[in-house]
Amino acid sequence: MNRNRHFLWATALIAVSLILGFYAGKYYRIMGPQFNMLRSGQNKVNEALDVISRHYVDTVDVNRLSESAVNKIVSELDPHSAYIPAPDVEAANEDLEASFSGIGIQFNMPFDTILVISVISGGPAEKAGLMPFDRIITVDDSLVAGRELGTTKIMRMLRGPKDSKVRLGIQRGNAGELAQFELTRGDIPNQSIDVSYKVHDDIGYIKITKFSRSTYKDFLTAIAKLRDEGAKGFIIDLRDNPGGYMESAINVINEFLPKGRLIVYMKGRSYPRTDSYSNGKGTCQDAPLVVLINELSGSASEIFSGAIQDNDRGTIIGRRSYGKGLVQTKLDLSDRSELLLTIARYYTPSGRCIQKDYELGNAEEYSHDLYNRYMHGEYYSADSIKMNDSLEYKTAGRRTVYGGGGVMPDIFIPRDTTGMTSYYSSVVNTGVLYQFALDYSDKNQERLSSFDTYGKLHEYLQQQPIIQEFADFAASKGIRKRPTLINISKNLIETQLYAFIVRNFFDYEGFYPILFKDDPTLNKAIEVISEGRWKPELIGLYEAERNNAPLYAVEIPGRAIKKPLYAETGE
Repeated sequence: MNRNRHFLWATALIAVSLILGFYAGKYYRIMGPQFNMLRSGQNKVNEALDVISRHYVDTVDVNRLSESAVNKIVSELDPHSAYIPAPDVEAANEDLEASFSGIGIQFNMPFDTILVISVISGGPAEKAGLMPFDRIITVDDSLVAGRELGTTKIMRMLRGPKDSKVRLGIQRGNAGELAQFELTRGDIPNQSIDVSYKVHDDIGYIKITKFSRSTYKDFLTAIAKLRDEGAKGFIIDLRDNPGGYMESAINVINEFLPKGRLIVYMKGRSYPRTDSYSNGKGTCQDAPLVVLINELSGSASEIFSGAIQDNDRGTIIGRRSYGKGLVQTKLDLSDRSELLLTIARYYTPSGRCIQKDYELGNAEEYSHDLYNRYMHGEYYSADSIKMNDSLEYKTAGRRTVYGGGGVMPDIFIPRDTTGMTSYYSSVVNTGVLYQFALDYSDKNQERLSSFDTYGKLHEYLQQQPIIQEFADFAASKGIRKRPTLINISKNLIETQLYAFIVRNFFDYEGFYPILFKDDPTLNKAIEVISEGRWKPELIGLYEAERNNAPLYAVEIPGRAIKKPLYAETGE
């Protein structure tokens, strides 16, 4: 009996071994060459570095060569994949985190001196007694005044691990000696929403500058505040927003969509299709909505505007967006450096990928796209924009949209050229306009800081001879006075000077209402909502009986319609 049992077990073991061997051999025949190629490629790079290290005529830094090799390899991929050296990882990731550890100031560096512009409420700098327009002369034992250190290096000196100490030597006013401050670094909120305020009787405006980890929470706070002030419709400004975390954008979009709407889906060669749908718990599902975009609105901003457009949920106003439809993930390397690697493409609900054309390894040509658009006249005329007819898709309401190069707005607004002259371009491009605003604020801070509202400060500034003072200041910086051109650009220059000066005392709460007072894109959005034209006309709308409510279905290419979805209107 035992002998038979042993025989059966041996037979079974041999059979299992043969099966495993068959599949292992089959797997190796398929994957083995790839493994060998990968190993061969790795060996070639390592072998070359080893040969150079041992035989090159001079001593070389192999680590530096390795860094250069990795960077070169990644540069042969798409324009958005990147290699991040270990020393730069923290700074690269910091901008999109909910907070960072620092001292809590905003600063500028006119004339190689760190000038404190504002102090964040409740932060270490405020607690230590720092004030706007203080000048930072030393950081710990290092002299920073009068040196061309650059903003990035200064930020690294001021930021650091939470609870760590930093000593600052401060020049305040005309004091003869430096005031010494010791600050304990702490968590500083990383704001992604610059401002939210009412722009009309019942219309709220929200400026989202990026999609960071805290954006959704900050957005809910902004919406609640505007509703308390009586806002019923909303303008979401994504102009110049380069994107950020997709999850944050999806969460904000969800606030505007009824249950079951496709927001975005992603797929790649090694990344299975993943769909994101609205859950029906949004707080603004019926609110009038307009989204503002321009040529610098990219990535997560395009997910947002594409989802709203494809679901016919609101109107998109502005200019064609950037055209980034590639999804990156961060992959850690052994030395704590990172690869920011493209792993998928994202697609709007209609099925379009809005990634513009690119060639592998040709990032330089890709970077010229915005300039080429400008030269082609796209920023000034919608007729100059040629969409690819082969990439035609349909929105939920059967409107035609196109893939392959950004989100085209429903209402095109050209760049405003009112007041544009060569003199204006000179003072802006050289930074003289902003430098004057800082200098004027610094010299007049006692008077300017006495106003309790930005409106009162704005009224005061309008009574001052600022344009004459500015022209003299610009002339001292080498930009000669051009009376005729200055007069043409007068309103444009004054508006920006007022906005920058007010920002130094009331932050963005005063800056945007002044800067955007005559903004054509924002004014068109207000008009569209006020006149009830915020919802795109639904073409091909059909009705069906269900709880006496009109219905329409969302068609997604390649997918069956599983159920009709309620229209947001009762028409």
